[in-house]
Amino acid sequence: MKEVRFFYTPDPQTGALPTEEAQHAVRVLRLQMGDEINLMDGCGTFYRAIITEATNHHCRYRIEEREAQQPEWAATIHLAVAPTKNMDRMEWLAEKATEIGMDRLSLLDCRFSERRVVKTDRLDKILVAAMKQSHKAWKPQLEEMQPFQRFITRNDLPSQRFIAHCYQPEDIAVTVPSGSPEGPKPFLLDVLQPRTPALVLVGPEGDFSIDEVRAAEAAGFQSVSLGTSRLRTETAALVAVHLMRLKN
Repeated sequence: MKEVRFFYTPDPQTGALPTEEAQHAVRVLRLQMGDEINLMDGCGTFYRAIITEATNHHCRYRIEEREAQQPEWAATIHLAVAPTKNMDRMEWLAEKATEIGMDRLSLLDCRFSERRVVKTDRLDKILVAAMKQSHKAWKPQLEEMQPFQRFITRNDLPSQRFIAHCYQPEDIAVTVPSGSPEGPKPFLLDVLQPRTPALVLVGPEGDFSIDEVRAAEAAGFQSVSLGTSRLRTETAALVAVHLMRLKN
């Protein structure tokens, strides 16, 4: 079966591919006038089009058919993560999480963050490439890095929100509870509600600080576990996306 290759054009009504997409279509794939191409706008619609002009720097087309896509999962999947020092690992996460399926990626500046500046242009290109490769109809929204405290107090966050960390409940408690100690943190998959927008926070390699976890819980976040293994940041983040995807 012939491979279906998509080109990303955020504004398909212009009738022309963006410069990088046009150069790939004409210079690399050697597409010519009259060839059929498949387009995606990253907002839920696929298009079938015919190339009407192909030069070294331009590729114009005529839309023949529009096909609105149905969402693959039932609710918004939002990941907020502290970027790793090695950006290759963050790029890997962005790619794989997009392939699995997510709606929004936010970057957090935490107390123990190893990287406090991220140029999002490169990450956005990774998201686009992964969207095209995996034939996703929606491109994940990418948010600039923001301070942890500011993020957790935003008024646009979903009601179902979680923070994944390595502390035990007794580490977080301001005072030691009387009687029997609290049980372990619940596993994320066990407390996720299906068909309900969800957000999971994943910290840096040094984890969130205890004060950050306390602040998140005070802001309505529930502490959760991602399993018994101690995971690196990008692995933990991918597990969180996968569990949210499974539930929906």
